[in-house]
Amino acid sequence: MASMQLSFPRIPSKRTAFGVVLALLGAAFGVWLSLRPVPVGVHVVSKQTVVAEVMGTGTLEARVGATIGSKIAGRIESIPVDQGDRVEPGQVLLRLDDADLSRQVDVARADHAAAEAVVQRALADKVRSEAVLAAARRELARIRELASKSVVSQAEADAAQDSVQIAEAGLGAARAAVTEAEGRVTASARSLDYQAALLTETVIKAPFAGLITRRHREQGDVLVPGSPVLTLISTEELWVSAWVDETEMGRLAAGQKARVEFRSHPGREYGGAVARLGREVDRETREFVVDVRVDDLPQNWAIGQRTEVFVAVGRAEEALAVPARLIRREQGAPGVFVREGDRARWREVTLGIRGRGLVQVAEGLREGDEVLEAGAARALEDGARVVLSP
Repeated sequence: MASMQLSFPRIPSKRTAFGVVLALLGAAFGVWLSLRPVPVGVHVVSKQTVVAEVMGTGTLEARVGATIGSKIAGRIESIPVDQGDRVEPGQVLLRLDDADLSRQVDVARADHAAAEAVVQRALADKVRSEAVLAAARRELARIRELASKSVVSQAEADAAQDSVQIAEAGLGAARAAVTEAEGRVTASARSLDYQAALLTETVIKAPFAGLITRRHREQGDVLVPGSPVLTLISTEELWVSAWVDETEMGRLAAGQKARVEFRSHPGREYGGAVARLGREVDRETREFVVDVRVDDLPQNWAIGQRTEVFVAVGRAEEALAVPARLIRREQGAPGVFVREGDRARWREVTLGIRGRGLVQVAEGLREGDEVLEAGAARALEDGARVVLSP
């Protein structure tokens, strides 16, 4: 007799039943959430002025600056100015120890005086030699006249002739001595001028009015020629040298209005204008320099501090505009969600210029339209129910 096997339905485990319940609850919550109105904020479209800007990051610089140093070696005797001091043209900035150079000037002056004395002696010898030559020539003329009358011998005539030649040679030597002495005077004068010029280099003065931004050395330091001691800038013209992407080059021009934000003064803006455009692009960053003249500066500023520059390259007056954050893209087309009753409706728009936080809407919106902004928790969809956030 064959055996019979009975089968009974499987009773689900507690874990499986709990999972099914969670799935049903999740589905129910999703349906409830999809039917629940989306809390939104509203931006009413209005006419505004939209300014398109090109942004660059730069540093505050001085158009005119100089590194103050010494042309000669020496020990610093005093530096009567410090960084932060304003100076005027001709004001003493640095003094070097001048003791050795002063002695060299005294030696050069004494040598020049001695050379001038030699010139005077040489001139006196020249005058004496000229007198001796004149006397010898008179004697030669007298002897020749007597010789023509056979009063004196030929030997006496020859001796008179020799005396003239000797006197002429003496005068030539005297003249050469004068030339040599005058040359020594010229050389000693140049040496004196050189030593005096070196002495003046021990006192260094401001070449223009400005501000001392840095002090590199201290009293007692020994300098070599060309070593920096002070950094001086002119405050007549300060500007920001900003780096801008090369793709913006065609939109920029000298004279365009700009605004400058210093990182040391967040939230404040300072007016300016483009002074000049750089003519070389960095081959690594593909950026070029735009120099922006600043109309005003913060109370505390420093050369080299970082800034952001925004140059106005376009302007639309009485333009319909919305905040840039409200622009969405659906299938690559820009648009916004507007409120129609209690529903959100997608509307494609044509955009114009972009300004600081604003975008011009050339087509697609009317003045008074309410553009919606949903919170981060839920995204808007076309036809979704909306409710204004409290």
